Amino acid sequence: MRTTLTIEDALACQLKKRAQEAGKPFKPVINENLLTELQQKAVRKSTSPAYRLKPASLGVPLASINLDKALHLADELEDISLRANLEQRK
Repeated sequence: MRTTLTIEDALACQLKKRAQEAGKPFKPVINENLLTELQQKAVRKSTSPAYRLKPASLGVPLASINLDKALHLADELEDISLRANLEQRK
């Protein structure tokens, strides 16, 4: 694929120097460096440790709360909050 890139002057100088040292044209040096960086990022991403979250105990639920009906409980708590907000507006 043919494309146009705008490369910072300092970076272009480094790449041209690298191309001269390797005895290669500028274009293959650009492609090799881009490919190397992409491969290194893929390796770093795949080897990074998995994020682990340490569980924290929230205590024992109250006996009056049935955890099997959590959505119902959430609705009740939301209703209580809405009623409290409406009472404050009066």
